[in-house]
Amino acid sequence: MTAIDVPLPEVRNSSHEARSTTHLSQCTLCEAHCGIHVTVTDGKVSRIEGNPDDVLSKGYICPKATAMGGLHDDPDRLRTPMRRVGDGFEPIGWDEAFAEIGARLRRVRRLHGPRSVGMYLGNPAAHSSGAGYGMLLRMALRTPNFFTASSIDQMPHEYAAWRVFGSNVLMPITDIDRTHRLVVLGANPAVSNGSLSIMPGAKRRIKAVRDRGGKVVVIDPRRTETARLADQHVAVRPGGDVFLLLGMLNVLVGENLCDTARIAEQATGWAELGRLVASATPEAVAERAGVDADTIRTLAREHAAAESAAIYARIGICQQETGTLVSWLVMVINTVTGNLDRPGGTMFSTPIVDAPRLAKRLPLKHGKFTDRSGRHKSFRSELPAVAMADEILTPGDGQIRAMITYAGNPVSSIPQNGRLDEAMSTLDLYVAVDMYVTETSRHADFILPPVSPLERADVSLLTTVFSVRNNVRYQHRSFAPPAGAKEDWEILTRLALELLPAPLRRVPAALRSRLIDAINPMRVATLVLATGPYGRLRRGRSGITMNDLRSSRGGLDLGPLQPRLREVIATRDRKVALAPAEFVQAAAAYLREPADRAERTYDLQLIGRRQLRSNNSWLHNVPTMTGGNNKCTVLMHPEDALARGLAQGDTVRVASAIGEIEVPLDISEDIRPGTVAVPHGWGHQGTGWRHASALPGANVNALHDPDQVDAFTGTAAVNNTWVTVTAG
Repeated sequence: MTAIDVPLPEVRNSSHEARSTTHLSQCTLCEAHCGIHVTVTDGKVSRIEGNPDDVLSKGYICPKATAMGGLHDDPDRLRTPMRRVGDGFEPIGWDEAFAEIGARLRRVRRLHGPRSVGMYLGNPAAHSSGAGYGMLLRMALRTPNFFTASSIDQMPHEYAAWRVFGSNVLMPITDIDRTHRLVVLGANPAVSNGSLSIMPGAKRRIKAVRDRGGKVVVIDPRRTETARLADQHVAVRPGGDVFLLLGMLNVLVGENLCDTARIAEQATGWAELGRLVASATPEAVAERAGVDADTIRTLAREHAAAESAAIYARIGICQQETGTLVSWLVMVINTVTGNLDRPGGTMFSTPIVDAPRLAKRLPLKHGKFTDRSGRHKSFRSELPAVAMADEILTPGDGQIRAMITYAGNPVSSIPQNGRLDEAMSTLDLYVAVDMYVTETSRHADFILPPVSPLERADVSLLTTVFSVRNNVRYQHRSFAPPAGAKEDWEILTRLALELLPAPLRRVPAALRSRLIDAINPMRVATLVLATGPYGRLRRGRSGITMNDLRSSRGGLDLGPLQPRLREVIATRDRKVALAPAEFVQAAAAYLREPADRAERTYDLQLIGRRQLRSNNSWLHNVPTMTGGNNKCTVLMHPEDALARGLAQGDTVRVASAIGEIEVPLDISEDIRPGTVAVPHGWGHQGTGWRHASALPGANVNALHDPDQVDAFTGTAAVNNTWVTVTAG
């Protein structure tokens, strides 16, 4: 028997048969951070269910949340630091590990300079307070060779926001709970729950748009789980988004459907924008968009006529050569139709740490430095992840000789033609902060495992910046961490301390522990809460406190998004830049290109496919997450299969100019003819994942050319890959 007695974080209930405790917590496997009740019986997770009192998720969870118990109890999860010995690993104490790592790091830097050390932050780092401490370590390393998963999945959004609004933080949030028209472009929130517009329970929210008389449109080459909930599915050609949006703008401008009064008040570049799209008639762009002219015209007219409307675009448009341009055009259409900074359109949050307002004070540069080839420019002081392999393998001054990865598996997740796997094995020192032996961390000299997410109390500050409703929520521990275990932030802080001058490194252990604890996440969150827009130092007795948050049943609801463009915009003239010159020039060049009618050796365009039970690569070792439809297959339209003599379930060879994989065939009318889809994150042979390594599947990144990138950010353009599919 279990019970919950909130506001206490847990209540114990004893019986003669079992001892159960139910805890309030959060699933931290994606940005949504859905509230959960975790029931622990005799030291094991016996049940996970949604918390109906959570102010954002309101009881919703997806199957991934139930995997939290499987992750916690996974016998393959590392519980102690490991040091390489030959081809294997042996346990090592924390202090000994930090001392040896520190000595070797300092030696590499002394011999070869700061650039000889590299660092990579993976996607899960953003789902906890660990991201901030990762940046602390990065500052201690003083290296330009810094890489993150952002240049695999979101950097085009950030770059476009910087050019249009003056700050990479100002990526407008979709106000889904009040909109009357939702257009989803290259995103699948029914599965993802809305990355960068965090909307847990997205299916319910999408249904609510329709229930209040609104319309939902999904633009995607595949009939996704989200498209099945929509009023209309537009099967755009992969990479055709830029032409579709330019055609919509031609109609909006040419038919005087724009809110010109609001444009004059908010923005600049209206005339330049009009000149750009003058030739982009629906008929002129239809073939390249893969969408007929009448549909393009109707999409534009209906967007302008809606009481409120928002285009929400995400990873599908980021992972193509035109990713930044499409991100820009989405922002432009939302702006010129009067749907920027208004309820039901796209807005900016007021989070507990007011990043949208504070970010305008932070200088941001493009090209402050480059990789050694000179091709890839830095943005927000990092380089594109596709440059990692070359920076490690290419000899010469500045070659990376030591690497630290945190919460990332780049060998699996980055297009690199197999070269990164080779590169990681050549390093003088490689340190992985990771819970598992992965495709990447198997090359490590040291693996430093943080505690399980269920052993950690936290307040995620970053996710509040991109939520569709202002809120703050608290993650309670479901388990006390084992004696001596360390959280992410402690590991990263200790690594940073190893890079301090000798007198500071040699402080007594007790004093060092007190200094580290002084900056623990709960202390930081308490300070942020007190000094932020809702805190006691700003609002007096009506302000919220950490005690209010800890004792809440499911976080604190801070209200709907509010208009605040004038307060947060960071451009020099305080106006939205509709037509940055570099974007206009690049878009004009695309419009001048003729439609592609060339005969191709590789005749099918490959796109990604998100799966409900997957989270990149690291849920595949939980058996409950790898059944049913969660498999690595290639999705193909029946017409394409018939033309190639292929049948459902055949093992087929998918080949590109770069590489090839073999996977089973899945035939479905849900995919556009001429397009195939393979999910990301599979192929685990040679790891420490005993269940995952026995699963069929292959790494789709073996097919992607690392030189094929978004022109502005270097983000991997994996949706521009062409392949053939033949019998295996």
